[in-house]
Amino acid sequence: MANNSSVVGESLIRNINYQVILVQVLIAIFLWINFLLITTFFMKDFFYTTMRYILFATTLLSDCLVLIITNVLLIFSYFGLTMQMWFCLVFYLLSTLYLFVTPVTLTSMTLERYVAICMPLRHAELCSTRSALHCILIIHGLSAIPCILDLVVFFASAMINFHKQYGVCSREVFTFHSWHGHLRSAVSQFYFLIMCITIVFAYVKIMKVAKAASGENKKSTWKGLRTVILHAFQLLLCLIQLWCPFIEAAVLQIDFMLFVNVRYFNYITFYLAPRCMSPLIYGLRDDKFFLALKYYALCGLYKNNSFHLTN
Repeated sequence: MANNSSVVGESLIRNINYQVILVQVLIAIFLWINFLLITTFFMKDFFYTTMRYILFATTLLSDCLVLIITNVLLIFSYFGLTMQMWFCLVFYLLSTLYLFVTPVTLTSMTLERYVAICMPLRHAELCSTRSALHCILIIHGLSAIPCILDLVVFFASAMINFHKQYGVCSREVFTFHSWHGHLRSAVSQFYFLIMCITIVFAYVKIMKVAKAASGENKKSTWKGLRTVILHAFQLLLCLIQLWCPFIEAAVLQIDFMLFVNVRYFNYITFYLAPRCMSPLIYGLRDDKFFLALKYYALCGLYKNNSFHLTN
């Protein structure tokens, strides 16, 4: 009987190890793809002077930071490594900030498509490089509001020497009151409600233009509409992240190993998966970016006249 228990325990450890290894492989692949896309973005002035590509690069950088930070916290948690709470607070605030930056940027990209399709005569004026930089500042300002609220609660509730203590870093460490978790959830739900309304508004307006368009304009408009739909799906995955802690808390009351498996599934599906959709949307679907990406990925071996014409 003891031998059987030992075999089961070893098998369980091996399964968890395989899960951690799979996460490392996926993160390495996503980071490599994002690095290639970011490199492509900076290789052509057309990309870093066009608003939609600037916003695209913002999502790539945001996703890279989220992947790196969550992966570090995953490894620390898996091996039971501790860190000082002030250092954990920095990790927590950065991860919270950039978890919001990605969906807010997606909403901005949807509005950019709305302006390009529904207000083409004002697109150059409203979506200039200067406007893009202002937009990035606004995105980070809006995304920082939940972090500021968490900081206020932290300084009001934490003990004086709390930041000097050591512990395993997790989100739960900074939830000092039950109402704090509800407040955090309410703020997040409010943000995503506004973003969903914005995307639905843009979708309806673009749909009307698509039905009235003809020829090349119709093809371009329907492509923009499909992009908005993909943004909406990616935003939905980000929204489900908010429900994951509640699901995991309920499952933890039933069975610990089920909780581990559910948390692993949530991390793969709702944290990693949305981070690989940005390359799909712009890195592969956008003709100009795809040609440039193919050219640099193959170290200049791939040549295409349309690519050189747009240089």
